[in-house]
Formats: sequence, structure tokens, C-alpha cells
Amino acid sequence: MARMGGDGGGNLLDSLAELVRAASAELPGDVQKVVLEALEREEKGTAAKHAMGIIKANIELARRKSQPLCQDTGTVLFYVDHPPGFPQGPFVAAAREAVARATSLGHLRQNSVDVLTDKNEGTNVGPGHPCFHFRERESLAAPEVRLVLKGGGCENVGAQYSLPDTELGAGRDLDGARRAVLDAVQQAQGRGCGPGVLGVCIGGDRSSGHDHAKEQFLRRLDDESPVEALAAMERDIVETANTLGIGPMGFGGRTTLLGCKIGHLNRLPASYFVSVSYMCWAYRRLGFRLDGDLGIKEPLYD
Repeated sequence: MARMGGDGGGNLLDSLAELVRAASAELPGDVQKVVLEALEREEKGTAAKHAMGIIKANIELARRKSQPLCQDTGTVLFYVDHPPGFPQGPFVAAAREAVARATSLGHLRQNSVDVLTDKNEGTNVGPGHPCFHFRERESLAAPEVRLVLKGGGCENVGAQYSLPDTELGAGRDLDGARRAVLDAVQQAQGRGCGPGVLGVCIGGDRSSGHDHAKEQFLRRLDDESPVEALAAMERDIVETANTLGIGPMGFGGRTTLLGCKIGHLNRLPASYFVSVSYMCWAYRRLGFRLDGDLGIKEPLYD
């Protein structure tokens, strides 16, 4: 693998800048398919049908003009699977520069604000932004880089439950977890730019649960959990949520959720957390496999 420096560093910077641009402007194929299916489901002449029609037009316009799918380009989350010996520091430096470049070109909104001073430097670079998750994998010859752009509206309706919850009648089991997830959908009431996708973690602690819930957004919408009980729960939550009448943007209708992805982590005996992360219809997730010179080799999603 080429070192990050010289030509390799330039290749990496260009690759990451293109990853940000494409993720911001182009909805993944598996997501677009589900959005179009939702449009066909909604009843003609309803607010839900109109809302889904606007979403479809927005998707087409953003791709054609290479402009952001949504004005809230959100938190920039990098997930990097890499071979042993991969230099994380130079990657972070290149990614931060790529994010600043993408912001200057209008692919990202100036979205990162200093929490103490309320100052916005206009670069999307600062403490914790962008955010990085690295994972070493001995089977890889070159890095795989995935990017999620997580808007603030959908982030605001995320939730975490500590079970048991007597108000929900939710015990410390999968049925209790199901009740908690559906309550999160009910509480959101279309906020967060629905129809959306849920990333869920059952277990973990307060921090790892939220992180693992967000990692579920790296999965394709047409996959299923390898754990049959969780796969059945994923299907059930989508089917049940879509009978609640909340619908696109809370206007009513047949499509409240486009998907639900559930992971699980071990827990402490004293804790049973259910963490729910919500992703808006602008489900911006993209990934590339890099070559030995750290240029783009092939996409990781259709």
C-alpha cells in the first residue's frame, strides 16, 4: 500500500472529496428504490402522495445538478475499515481537508458551530467534526471508506430507553425493545423529515449503544440481520409503523418508515438500553474501496 504523502496523499484527498460530493448529492440505489415504492403506495390526491412526489423530484434534481439533497448536510461520519499498519493520522488530515474543500465548493453547508462561542468557521472542521471510526481488518489489502451524512432534524428525534419501562409495559426482552422502538416512532410524529430509516442497538452502554445504532446505517436497505429473531423484528417494526397513519412528514399516509436495521451488543446485568437513531429520507450513505495508491477503485454500494 502506498504511503499517504506525495502522489498517494493527493489521490486520497481527491478520493475523499469525491466521496463527500457524491454522498451529498446522490441517493444510494437501494434507498431510491424504496422511496419510489413508497410513492406508488400512497393514495392519489393525498398530502402524503404530494410529499413523496416532491421527494422524488428533489432526488432527481440533486443528482442532475450535483447539489446537496438537503440543505442540512449534517454531521460528517467517516467509517474506515483498513489493513494493519494503516496510518490513521494522515488519513484524518486528508479527510478534514476534503471536508473543508467540499464545503467551499457548496457540496456541504457550513454546518459546524463552536458550542462555546457559537462561532462558525465555515469549514465544517472542528472538535468532533468530522467524526471518525476506524476498524482494523487483517483480510483487507486496501482501505474501505464509508461516509454517512446525518442531518440535525433526524438526529433530534433519536431516543434511548432504559428497560424495564413501566409506562410502555416494556420488559427486558425483545418484546420490550420492540415497544421502545415503536414508541420512538410515535414520539417523532413525522419530525426528522420522514419517511425515515431506524438504526437500533439493543444492549451496550449509553455511549456504545448510540454508536452501534448509527453503524446500522452502513447496511443496505434490502439486507436482513443474520440473527433471525432480529430480522423478524426489523420486518415487524416497519410493517407496524406503517399502519400508524403518521406518514411522510407527518401528513398521514401509508409510509412512516422505509426501513429498520437492528444490531445488538452485550450489556451489564444492571442495564438494558435500547438506542434508536433516526435517518431522514435523505439517507446519505456512500462508500468506496481504495486501490494501492489510495485512489478510488470501486464503489461499495450500488
